[in-house]
Amino acid sequence: MYKIGVMGDHDSIYGFAGVGLDVIPLTDPKEAARFLREHAGDYAILYITEALASQMEAEISRYDSAVTPAIIPIPGVRGNTGAGLRRVSENVAKAVGSDIVQ
Repeated sequence: MYKIGVMGDHDSIYGFAGVGLDVIPLTDPKEAARFLREHAGDYAILYITEALASQMEAEISRYDSAVTPAIIPIPGVRGNTGAGLRRVSENVAKAVGSDIVQ
């Protein structure tokens, strides 16, 4: 059975443990990329804070055409950079042929 996880700095993700998601407190992009390579097959959905995702874009892009895991950037405690919404918008545009999110 697939899991759902949240990766990023502790302050941004610790609350997700309360709803049963795996919490992966990583801030080093190299460690996070290694975790992703080793455990991607265990997760259906992996939320990653925008701050961490922006530092490991090359690694995340390897999973763009894969069915799992769906990698979704989320805002951290330091605020929203807009990267998550841009990624969702790009994926919707690929799927339906135009950007209907805006």
